[in-house]
Amino acid sequence: MFVDYTNIMAKAGNGGNGRVSFRREKYVQQGGPDGGNGGRGGDVVFVADGRMNTLMDFKFKKKFFARNGEDGGQRNQHGRDGESIVIRVPVGTLIREKETGKIIVDMYKDGMTQTVLRGGRGGKGNMCFATPTRRTPDFATPGQKTTEHALVLELKTIADVGLVGFPNVGKSTILSLMSAARPEIANYHFTTLVPNLGVVETDGYSFVMADIPGLIEGASEGAGLGLNFLKHVERTRVLLHVVDISGSEGRDPAEDFRVINEELRKYSEKLSRCRQLVVCNKIDLCEGNNENYQRFAALYGNDYEIFLTSAARGEKDFLPVKRRIAELLKEMPAIEAMASEITLEEAEIDETQWEVRRDSDGVALVEGRYIENLLERINFDDVESNRYFHKTLRRLGIIDALRRMGVRDGDTVRVLDVEFDFVE
Repeated sequence: MFVDYTNIMAKAGNGGNGRVSFRREKYVQQGGPDGGNGGRGGDVVFVADGRMNTLMDFKFKKKFFARNGEDGGQRNQHGRDGESIVIRVPVGTLIREKETGKIIVDMYKDGMTQTVLRGGRGGKGNMCFATPTRRTPDFATPGQKTTEHALVLELKTIADVGLVGFPNVGKSTILSLMSAARPEIANYHFTTLVPNLGVVETDGYSFVMADIPGLIEGASEGAGLGLNFLKHVERTRVLLHVVDISGSEGRDPAEDFRVINEELRKYSEKLSRCRQLVVCNKIDLCEGNNENYQRFAALYGNDYEIFLTSAARGEKDFLPVKRRIAELLKEMPAIEAMASEITLEEAEIDETQWEVRRDSDGVALVEGRYIENLLERINFDDVESNRYFHKTLRRLGIIDALRRMGVRDGDTVRVLDVEFDFVE
């Protein structure tokens, strides 16, 4: 089953908490702090795997969470780092942030490895807060918490050449003749339901060709299978546009060519500017009547290279096509990755992330991410920890900010859920 679009949830591991601990040894009184640091959380890592060609694996498994770091231990033991989670995706998979739709990374190359989410930092144990004047710190820092992220995985086939054209014009047959690929071939519309890839070799040079399910008028707006599969030709460097020059199904090949090019233009200006070679297939069915070809050549011969072929006559009919494609590809730059538009690094909590204000009752409030983080490491039952808390508020300038706001001795100040009386 071919799947080229899916949503998943991913989360890096939380950092382990720092430990509050004191040495307890025989004959050692009032041993100093020996709480260890917490371990770092595991990362979320994506790897492009050339052996995969569908996102089917993500149809049933949607959550990918790395392991948390372990908490620090006694005797200055560092917590174990969390194990990273490795997610394998097909080459050509775009990873987007679901909320914004922005590209995080393009997994465009086999073996490419990218860390998309980094694990949280481990917290510091109380040993890190010992100073000559603070000899028994009874507090430690918590590990950094990470958040879940909704991601979109979108597969866009990577091929040098894309076969485009109306259904049943012979694209799958041409792919089978030019490469070792064996797509399903039958005499009915939409035989091909998924992109098929084949490696084409000629004169010691090789390139990848993709057979894209048949397009019809309105494909750029979702008609037929177009909207689902037009994205699979976005990366191609050359388009091989196949038309049924015999008009065997009652269609006008010149009009078919115009319609498909208009759909390519509507979907992507880049696609409309892509170099095209035209294969006028099924020439064997014209039975000496070349009127369709003459009219087609008169309309498009000056702007496009045209090859007359018959898939019924076999591989030799396509040798000139293969050689010409190889010549063009050698002159063109390699396929480029789509540029990253966003990173999902967990934001650092810096000392400026706080504010002071008054609530509706006139109580002074101190809020912010840094303050939340600060409170998590404070033990209000401990004198040293309380002293550290108030000293930090003074160092950050919060005490001065409260004074400027009109707070006086004895006024109530609330720091999240903790209330205390302001003292000059």
